[in-house]
Amino acid sequence: MKISTEAFQQLLPLACAWAEEQEAHILKQGVGLTPDQMADAKLIGVAALARVRLLRVDQIPVPEHPALRAAAEATSLISPLTAGLTLRHGVFDRSECWGQRRLLVHELAHTAQYEHLGGFRPFLEKYLWECLTVGYPDAPMEQETIAIERRFCGQH
Repeated sequence: MKISTEAFQQLLPLACAWAEEQEAHILKQGVGLTPDQMADAKLIGVAALARVRLLRVDQIPVPEHPALRAAAEATSLISPLTAGLTLRHGVFDRSECWGQRRLLVHELAHTAQYEHLGGFRPFLEKYLWECLTVGYPDAPMEQETIAIERRFCGQH
């Protein structure tokens, strides 16, 4: 999907609001990390270990706002096949992927990126722009999480 800088800047606040709303839902409904998952999160560099919550879902939710939904689908960032999605300290895991260490390590690496960058707007601005301009999964931030996943879990 080709998107102008202006359109991206208009969509970014909507994306941030949606991400915050979804994180609040996960934090309320989700479960905390197990001791082994917490150990991985600590080694990955997650600072607020006790805040992280996981929520098992049949399908990763897609934004309702039409423009945001179109952008999410066109970039393949969220599709029926999306296994997991991290929204700062909240992580959606699709049911058939629940409990997979490789997926959780990957998602926890995104949590560490959110913390390092300082929250929703700085993370989403950088990550989404990379995905739009470089492409997912070649975007540098995505490649960083893939490298962490491989370091912890080995090659696919």
